[in-house]
Amino acid sequence: METGQTEHRGSQVPISTLSHQGGGSTDAPAVPPDWIFPSIVNDELPVTPDSATDREQQLLERLREGDTRALATLFEGYRPRLWRIINFRLDHRLAGRVDAEDVLQEAYLNAAQRIQHVFTDSPDGVFVWLRLIVQQTLVQIHRRYFGAKSRDVLRERSTQNRWGGNGDSESFSISSQLLGHLTSPSQATLRQELSQQLQVALETMSDLDREVLILRHFEELTNQETARVLKISQQAASLRYVRALTRLKQVLAAIPEFQ
Repeated sequence: METGQTEHRGSQVPISTLSHQGGGSTDAPAVPPDWIFPSIVNDELPVTPDSATDREQQLLERLREGDTRALATLFEGYRPRLWRIINFRLDHRLAGRVDAEDVLQEAYLNAAQRIQHVFTDSPDGVFVWLRLIVQQTLVQIHRRYFGAKSRDVLRERSTQNRWGGNGDSESFSISSQLLGHLTSPSQATLRQELSQQLQVALETMSDLDREVLILRHFEELTNQETARVLKISQQAASLRYVRALTRLKQVLAAIPEFQ
């Protein structure tokens, strides 16, 4: 499992980085504020990319023995990746009202309450389980802010996505990432026009291809993790990603400013 760096919503994602090898900006991304859960003591070390498998197994054994501090250590190790997911998936209408750090804190509390399920709900690893907890937490938050109307239309893909936000939010997030370099006041009108064009074009992609693109390039999941999340084979996930990138390049090629 790989722990990528974080990016803020709207940060630039150079088109040149869109390859089948996985995504991420070549620019130095902004890093979310540091925080540590109170239950982590000084001698605890978070999970790192180099030691994730062995370290995670040790922490899982401690969880089985009732050591709940192990959950805090695991969560802290994956915090940058979970932060990036929240930053991308949080409905843009909540900007300024909900902070990614608050969502992380709530997700941790939800994980702590459900820790007994990690061994039955997470055959594919702790990160996939924590990502699911984050998804469920975001659904709760979106419902909380958007109220009964949001709950009534939960099953309607055209109105709401499976993260509980607006159905157009994912396309908005992708366009915001791709247009993140247009930051000056003089570029505001151009950014808005391009964003609208991009969102319309992105909606022509299939839901699965768009989701694979999001998982691999914007959430920076590995191909194996993507396959686990989508419950498809790794080969299928890889083929889907290449196809999604090809489609995205076609979408961008149709917009003069991206040529």
